[in-house]
Formats: sequence, C-alpha cells, structure tokens
Amino acid sequence: MSPRNRELVRHAWKTFATHDADQIAAVFTEDAEWLAPPGNATAVALGGPHHLVGRAAIVQFLAVDFPRFFVSDVTVTFHGFHADGDRVVVEETMTATLANGNHYENDYCFVFELRDGLIHRVREYMDTARGHRQVFGEAP
Repeated sequence: MSPRNRELVRHAWKTFATHDADQIAAVFTEDAEWLAPPGNATAVALGGPHHLVGRAAIVQFLAVDFPRFFVSDVTVTFHGFHADGDRVVVEETMTATLANGNHYENDYCFVFELRDGLIHRVREYMDTARGHRQVFGEAP
C-alpha cells in the first residue's frame, strides 16, 4: 500500500497548487485535520488557527487564504516522499513572494496520515523563527 499512498500524496500536492476548492476537497476526508505549529507566521498573519479541523476549513485555507498570502512565484522543491503503510512523509522547501512583498523561503516536513485513500490528518513542521523573520522582520 505504501507506493500507492505515496502517489496519492504526490497527486494531492498537484491538486493543492490548483487552488480549486472542489479538487482540493476531493483528496480529504470530511473530518480531516491539518496541524501546524502554534504561532506560526502564516496563521498569525492571516489571523487564523494553526489547527484546521474539517475538510471545509482546510479547503478554505488552500484555495483562498494561501494564495492571498503567498501571492506569486510559489515554488516547491521536493526533497523526498517517504511512505510506510498509511503514512507519507514529505520533505520540501517552499519559496514565494508574500503579500507584503517580502521573499519567503522555508524548509518543511509534512506527515500525511491516510484513511480509505484520502488524507485524514496532516502534521506540518517548519522553522517557525525563520518564517517570522521573513514575514514580520523579527522572530517571535
């Protein structure tokens, strides 16, 4: 099941990049969760939660909030997709131009937990201090 799950997550990343709400919704369970570090710069700047609960909240973030914050030149460089059973770990670097004009570049690690061929939970890890410096000019 691991190679299939790895491909499901690869496909999901392509779907996220479309910012199409219907396509994004199709890769998540209804009760999906997305957990990022508390106080991360994106959540703070958008005035939103670091823990998204439910497909609708995740779709809102990926289809609407993400593109209004990371406004252009968004590039994701993947360093690895590692699958073990129903978990897929993705290592990547994302760069972008932010809404405030700042350049953004940060490394991420995502742990995707799948259920019935859909994403059920995402745990996101990044350098939060680096993110704050790039978004706000200072670390928290």
